[in-house]
Amino acid sequence: MEEIYENVEPSKPANPKRSRNQTGPRSSQRSFHSVILCLGLLSVFLLVGLIVLGVLYRDSAADLSSIKENLTEHLQTSNDELSSMTEEINRLNASLTEMTKERDRLQTLSKQKKTCPAGWKMFSCTRYLLSQASDSWTNGREDCKRQGADLVVINSAEEQMFLSTFANKPTWIGLNDIQTEGTWMWVDGTPLTLRYWDKNQPDNGGGSARWGDEDCATIRSPHNTLWNDLSCTSSLQWICEKLP
Repeated sequence: MEEIYENVEPSKPANPKRSRNQTGPRSSQRSFHSVILCLGLLSVFLLVGLIVLGVLYRDSAADLSSIKENLTEHLQTSNDELSSMTEEINRLNASLTEMTKERDRLQTLSKQKKTCPAGWKMFSCTRYLLSQASDSWTNGREDCKRQGADLVVINSAEEQMFLSTFANKPTWIGLNDIQTEGTWMWVDGTPLTLRYWDKNQPDNGGGSARWGDEDCATIRSPHNTLWNDLSCTSSLQWICEKLP
């Protein structure tokens, strides 16, 4: 029995180097495939990211363009409103300047001592003179002009009432229809608006040759509150009017 055991040779161990050589190429191949897979997935992710960024950029660009258009429109509207406000401010300033000038003028007039030359009377910042002489309407007007005035123009009921107490007999006023029969005008060129004609006046003489054409107006007696038309060659007193 001992001989049998002694003649048996022990088995040789497997070559470890050979074993490693047999498993190495497979492991490397698997690693290479894993790297390729990862790179592919990474490329896909990058591509998806780029697409998403492109979409977001496009939407953002569209939004920015819309915002820019809205801002431009609002800016133009604001500029137009500012221009309109500037024009209105300038207009108001000009109006204020004119009102200030008028206020200063009125204040100056109110501070002035209101005196009239001999024979003149003051009413509502206007001076009036009743002539002492009598003459035609034309000559009476010329006399007023020599004194820097003109025949009176009646602009209000108050002025008409004042003049009715100013003269005690028929007097010429600055009203006539010399240019066009029936179209009465004041000597300052304004048309007749207020009318204080006596009953049945003006009548242009009633067509009687005795009176002739009656183209000039007077304040008539007995109360001198109403008007009458007479021939401009009649001899009457007249009332001159002059601003201070």
